[in-house]
Amino acid sequence: MLAAYVARPAIVHGAHKISTAEILDDIRAHHPDHPKLGVFLRAVANCGVSYRHFTRPLAMVTATRGVKERNRAAFDDSLDMAERAALQALEGTGLRPDDIDAIITSHTTSWQVPQLDIALMGRLGLRRDIHRLPLATLACAGGAQALILARNHLKTIPGGRILVVVAEDLSSIYHHSDAEIQHMAYKALFGCSAGAVIVTDAPTGPGFVLGDSFEHVLPEIDGIRRYWGRLDAEGLHFDSTRAAARAAADALPYLTEWMGGWRPDFAAIHTGGPGIIADVARALDLTPHDARHSVASLDESGNLGGVAVFDVLDRTLDDPPADGADGLLVAFGPGFVTAACKITARSS
Repeated sequence: MLAAYVARPAIVHGAHKISTAEILDDIRAHHPDHPKLGVFLRAVANCGVSYRHFTRPLAMVTATRGVKERNRAAFDDSLDMAERAALQALEGTGLRPDDIDAIITSHTTSWQVPQLDIALMGRLGLRRDIHRLPLATLACAGGAQALILARNHLKTIPGGRILVVVAEDLSSIYHHSDAEIQHMAYKALFGCSAGAVIVTDAPTGPGFVLGDSFEHVLPEIDGIRRYWGRLDAEGLHFDSTRAAARAAADALPYLTEWMGGWRPDFAAIHTGGPGIIADVARALDLTPHDARHSVASLDESGNLGGVAVFDVLDRTLDDPPADGADGLLVAFGPGFVTAACKITARSS
């Protein structure tokens, strides 16, 4: 059976490191008389994030801008980060741009046609005849679903080399006009980043092997009413209901049913928040120590959307499990979508 090897991911963060203290000060300054200000501040302080990186200074991110300016900036900044991450991924595997046979991209935080795939072809100097698989609207599930797609697509091009790139400028959804509790949490949770990884049918160094995958969508009446994007004259917004807080927990029984009696030795869990990490770890019979890389990623970088699982994989290789250890990569996204893939650790 053809194996799909994942090299070490390359991660690029936004240039501006923003502390949670700065987010708290910003909320106090712009909502001083809000009757729920105390609730907002407690929610932000308990979000599990100490720092996140934005592509632009906080004052610029939060300034009143229209959809055109926000959209353009979000795509340009995402593309810049994506290019840097892709070049680092290529360098890490010793590959040249013309060695790449397919590119898979995921990007949700701005509307643009053509998308990242075409823009990166020009920036990187990729061949004109490569396969292109651009993904949009996947948001937080983008990284996991892109890897699943890469594994499946590799079967059609034996010997091929696939470049997977995910980029999100999540600071672009920071609006002072969004003044509900969920919006305050998102202001604190989200960070800007790009991640890139090479997927091949032969190992290129330490990394992981992709195994069987699982994709699931909660019933429409439940899933669609949990998380969604909203576009207006100000730009892109991210909304949710109270049911969003238990969405991952509601999805986990379907995941564990697919897993049967198998349980992983380690996991790369999407950093949607402290509760999501803890719920997934418990469902997989993992200890808090086993989830430490996801907790550290959330604390130091925030929720990176689709890039999050790449960041956790990168951190996992700093303190790798035993060669041949079996793990699970799992992420969630609007829909409500679960995307998971069995992974095996490789030391070389």
